[in-house]
Order: sequence, then structure tokens, then C-alpha cells
Amino acid sequence: MNKLKFGVISLGCDKNRIDSEIYINTLLKEHNLTNNPKEADILIVNTCGFIEDSKQESINTILEMADYKSGNCRALVVTGCLSQRYGNELKDLLPEIDIMVGVNDYDKLNDYIRNFFNDNLKEASYNYSDEVINEGERVLSTPKHYAYLRIAEGCSNFCTYCIIPKIRGKYRSRQKEAILNEARNLVKNGTRELILVAQDTTRYGIDLYGKKTLPTLIKELSEIEELEWIRVLYCYPEEIELDLIEEMAKNDKVCKYLDIPIQHISNNILKAMGRRGRKEDILKTINSLREKMPNICLRTSLIVGFPGESEEDFEELKELVQAVHFSNLGVFKYSQEEDTPAASMENQIDESIKEKRLNEIMILQKEVSLNLNKAKVGKIFKVIVDNFDGENYIGRNYEMTPEIDGAIYFKCDKILNVGEIINVKIIDNLEYDLLGVVYHESCQ
Repeated sequence: MNKLKFGVISLGCDKNRIDSEIYINTLLKEHNLTNNPKEADILIVNTCGFIEDSKQESINTILEMADYKSGNCRALVVTGCLSQRYGNELKDLLPEIDIMVGVNDYDKLNDYIRNFFNDNLKEASYNYSDEVINEGERVLSTPKHYAYLRIAEGCSNFCTYCIIPKIRGKYRSRQKEAILNEARNLVKNGTRELILVAQDTTRYGIDLYGKKTLPTLIKELSEIEELEWIRVLYCYPEEIELDLIEEMAKNDKVCKYLDIPIQHISNNILKAMGRRGRKEDILKTINSLREKMPNICLRTSLIVGFPGESEEDFEELKELVQAVHFSNLGVFKYSQEEDTPAASMENQIDESIKEKRLNEIMILQKEVSLNLNKAKVGKIFKVIVDNFDGENYIGRNYEMTPEIDGAIYFKCDKILNVGEIINVKIIDNLEYDLLGVVYHESCQ
């Protein structure tokens, strides 16, 4: 079979992105990658199936890519969480799909593509696994100066609203040496910022080593000489312990930034969600983080409209947003997902009330963000250069994760390289972004 051109559209979370990067590398051994869907012989959609909005986005994207089959495209491939969750139904619903694999079967992709083009054989597999972890060399879909680094797969928290354990399997940590080797290779190839991800990074190592070993992993990663920044996402607040806080506080390479998805603050709702922590624990953890790291940037995600959420419960959530002043905050309407305990709970909330509550939280957060950004005017930050738009350089400081948080737009008389870290003085602010000028030639 001659080399074919394939294109990949990766939807959903950064764990999905890593899966795409791994199988792109595998496919490149036999085929060529293109960013133009009109040129592609094979189009691959890596789907998300977490909540209703993401499922709909995935289906819309599949249908959009199917239109290219009237042109050059001869094979439509669907991978990821949607195919893992709804394999047979998806196959019946969308006959346009030629090949479909779930999250544990990416090693079959090359064989399936070969079989399809040689024998016109359609294939599908979506085997559930509590053991498989997708690992291997990757072709980065991010600029090379930053990369996501998966430290574990799956989840064993079993929150009542979440389908992830049934899609991705139980929590399983990657071997530390495998993580360190991948990190060294990424840094050798130009990565300066590593972003640690898992469904719950705080539990790292508990299954392999009998205890949580994220602090040790961070320490050993920081010993990689050319690595500049380590950023940690998805730390469940009830699992954050003093040794992690102390390692973050004393380690100069660790961004003083933490993503702690608390989801709610009312004890009634936290209990119904199956969350282990309670309001008092969450607030204690936040206070401990800020005591050890006064300038820490805290990001969180919240769910509004969970079954049984009363006006009193929602008021507690609003009070939290106003009192804690999260630097970055995402809000989601509760999605009634089949096969989850919450889906069959009584007192489901009307969609219009969910929308109203989401908007109220975002209005509060907009004011919080604006005030926090105003306080940064006049300050100087280390900023990593992400891009140049023809007029301004676009970068981030330690408070900003790529693509989900704000950015810093700044000017510089000399030409800067993407991935370079420089000092920027903030001269103005917007609601979520900052404006600045280069303060010194370099901060290295």
C-alpha cells in the first residue's frame, strides 16, 4: 500500500490530545500527516464523550469530516471517549464511519487502516481496560516549548456525576522512570514547560508505591537541567497534603499555580456528588496553599444545577467566588449523563435555572478577574513567548495555562523567539488578559 495522507482533529481534554500525539507518531511510520482536510485520504476525529455539549461537538465534527468523503477522503476514522462509550450505537447512527476504536485500542489503528484500504474491511473495537496506559513517542500538537505530560490514566474517585471511570478505567499511575524518560526527551527537543496532567494528579503513585508520590516526582523532574517551568493541573483539594504544598513552595521551577477542581462548596451538594472533602476541608486547603505561597494562582471548576441544588446551596457557591477570589474559574452546567448515579436522582434542575446560575457565577468572576488584573499593573513578570500576531507578542506568566487562561500581549523592539522567557512589565489590563512591554532584554 502506498503512503496515504491523514489528518487528525483532536477534541476534548489534554489527555485526549496526548493520545492523538501518540498515535500520530505511530501512523507516521506508514503515512504522511496533513493539516488540510481536503488533501487527506484518511480523516481521524478523536472524540470527547464527557458531557452532552462535548458529545454534540464530537458528532458535529464527525459529520463535518464525513462531507470530505465526497472528495479526496476515502476513510473516516473515529477514536476516543465517544467511541469507547457508545461504540455500537455510534456505528449504527453514523454509517459514514469506516473505522472506530476506543481509548484502549490505538495500537490497532495501523492494521485497521491497512485492512480497509487493501480489503475494504470496516473495523471497530472499544475494549474496556483497567490496565492499558497509552504511552510512547509523540508528535507534539503544541508548540515545542510546552508539552502536556500524563502521569496517570483513569480514575477511581467515582463522583456521582462523572462517567470517566467507566470510559477510562480505574486509576493507574505510570512508572516514574517512564515519566522521567519522556520528560527528558521532550526537554532535549526544546520543551521548556511541562504541564502535568491526570484525572487526579494528587493520587499519583498510590497504586504503584503505596503512597502519594507527586512531590517526589516533581522534585526529580525539576532536576532536568534545561526545564524551566513545571505546572500541575487537576489536584483534588481533599488529596492535597503538606508535603506537596512544601515541595511546590520551595521548588523554583514549579509554577505557583494549582488547578483544584472543587465543583461545589455546599456540603449538601458535595455529599450528593460523592466528593470526599467538605467545605471546611476545602477552605482549609486553600488557606494552607496561600499561607505557604502568598502569590499562588488558584484555578477551579464549578458545577451549577446539580440535582437538588437549592437556592441556599447556590448562594454558598456565590459567596465562595466572592470571598476566595480564584484567579481563573470555569463553570459548567450539570449534565445528566446516563449510567451515572446522579442521572437518576430526584429534583433534577430545570435547564433555564442552570443557565441563569451559570451566568450569575460568570458575572461575579468577571469582576473578580478584573480587580485581580488591575492589581497587576506596574508589576514585572517572567513571561514565556507563545506567539507573535504581527503586532504584539503573546505570552503567559506562571498564572496562565495555555489555551484555558488569559494571555499577556506585549511589544518588543527586537525579535523574540517562541519559547523565550523574558521580563514583561504590565502597563494595562483587560478583564482576562494583560498588556505589557518588555522590561529587560532577558530574565535568564
